[in-house]
Amino acid sequence: MDEDKQFEQETTKTTVDPEDIPVDSTADTVPEAVTVEDAPTEESTVSEAESTGESTEDEAMDPMVVEAEAAAAAAQATESPEAAIAMLKATAEAAQSQLEDLNQQYTRLVADFDNYRKRTQKEKADLEEQAKCTTLKELLPVVDNFERARTQIKPQTDGEINIHKSYQSVYKQMVDCLKRLGVAPMRPEGEEFDPNLHDAVMREATDAYPDGTVTEELMRGYTLGERVLRHAMVKVATAPEPVVSSGESDTEASDS
Repeated sequence: MDEDKQFEQETTKTTVDPEDIPVDSTADTVPEAVTVEDAPTEESTVSEAESTGESTEDEAMDPMVVEAEAAAAAAQATESPEAAIAMLKATAEAAQSQLEDLNQQYTRLVADFDNYRKRTQKEKADLEEQAKCTTLKELLPVVDNFERARTQIKPQTDGEINIHKSYQSVYKQMVDCLKRLGVAPMRPEGEEFDPNLHDAVMREATDAYPDGTVTEELMRGYTLGERVLRHAMVKVATAPEPVVSSGESDTEASDS
């Protein structure tokens, strides 16, 4: 009996109630479990990337390529080889027709652009020529004054001769500049009168020149290339009137 009591007492001492174990407040809390629905899966990500790539490729594909692929797929779906060949031929003819239309549009665009380029170049050249003509016309009276001074002034002394040479050198320099710009003087004397180049201000009855010939240049005309800067003022020859003798006049008077 004493041995049994002693065994029971030892058993009671070694047995510990779970409720008597102290709980450590500093222990880490157990994290919440992550559900399968909330966690992203690699399969969904890959499928989204594939779908995005397919949509981008579809948008970048040419309509003609899509049409050809559709025709090829339809031809493969058909069981008859003749029907597949006919469908492919129809697709090729449609593509050829579309290609011809695009080539015609391209040809028309090239022709229109070439015409536009030529027209703008011509308009630009005309504007430049017109501006040059307007400027040179304003300088022609200055040249006229130099020429009048050269023909009318007769220097006598050494001082006058030096002054005459100085402004004549300026006149020569201006004439050289006009020549470099393409300005050329007219030489109408002895030529047939041309209303496109000459301005007849006087007529002279003479036998020295044929009728309608320019006998004298009163004011010089100038041209710039094929353009007329200023018409030349000229005197034109006309045929003289027949002279009636005194005997013929008396005969005519007696007859009347």
